[in-house]
Amino acid sequence: MRHHLLALGLLAGVANAEPVQLEELQLQREFPVTQMPSGHLSGLAMCGEALWAVSDRDDDRLYQLHQEDDLLRAEAETFVAPEPPESTLPWGLRMRNWAAGLVRGGKLDFEGLSCDTQGNRYLISETRAAVLQVASNGSTEWLNLPGAVVRQARASGMLLHFNQGFEGIAVDPAGERLWLAAEQRRRGLAVLHRRGSSWRCTGGCVLTSEGGDEPSPAALGGQMAARDFSGLAYFGEKLFTLERQSHRICRRALGDGVAELCWSFADEALREPRRYAQDYGMAEALWIDKEGAWIGLDNGEQPRGDGEQRPIVWRFAAPRGGWSQRS
Repeated sequence: MRHHLLALGLLAGVANAEPVQLEELQLQREFPVTQMPSGHLSGLAMCGEALWAVSDRDDDRLYQLHQEDDLLRAEAETFVAPEPPESTLPWGLRMRNWAAGLVRGGKLDFEGLSCDTQGNRYLISETRAAVLQVASNGSTEWLNLPGAVVRQARASGMLLHFNQGFEGIAVDPAGERLWLAAEQRRRGLAVLHRRGSSWRCTGGCVLTSEGGDEPSPAALGGQMAARDFSGLAYFGEKLFTLERQSHRICRRALGDGVAELCWSFADEALREPRRYAQDYGMAEALWIDKEGAWIGLDNGEQPRGDGEQRPIVWRFAAPRGGWSQRS
């Protein structure tokens, strides 16, 4: 295992600046996922004592993941989603999303998963820019989100392009605060607060929005690629973003979404047996707890260097000094 020196500061005077050198996280376990026929693992959440997953190809089920030796066996829990609320996305995007759902399946395109301490699971639909709540008893409802969240996100440059919508979701344990992560071109974070049976933007919906490119890890050639968010998690009054192309996790402030500290998982992810032929990252699901991080891969059924084609879940140890170490 190679460790880099840890950069403990941000780039001076630059908004949304990020640490430039990253500590490498240590991989503890690797689990292929079995009995998940649709593949395309796109979200992870630890709800109580159980690890759950969602696929962006399934509109009617979650998967509880049971550890069996070196595998995670997926057990489906089905639900019936009601008709989604009227989309506030423009007509052109709605039509492209509709056509893609017909071709590939998964018309709701669930791209993230979170949960609260009451056992509610929350799924973000990329195609609808809407959040479905699945209660512990299996009942479902779409959250009453304000139209302002999409309007403000688009005004900030997010949600403008096909297949680059909301990609991650995080909920605080009390189920009172909700964060959404837009994927790329521009990537960004939005926040909402629950008020009774509805949700509101308090002081604006958008926390942060940024565009631009950055280099991929050296093992992928260091080519420039769009900054992205592919997963989002809440832990210890901080947000954690999964940044697929740069193969890192960043801790971000709740108030403004600015990166405080980042950690890399590139060394383990890009070892030859784990490498995919594609020149982009596969990590799409994130859950953070005190002891470490769960990262799930949506490999699109593509084989990696050792021939493994099933979805993969990695368990990384928490960094030295823990997730709350000072920047």
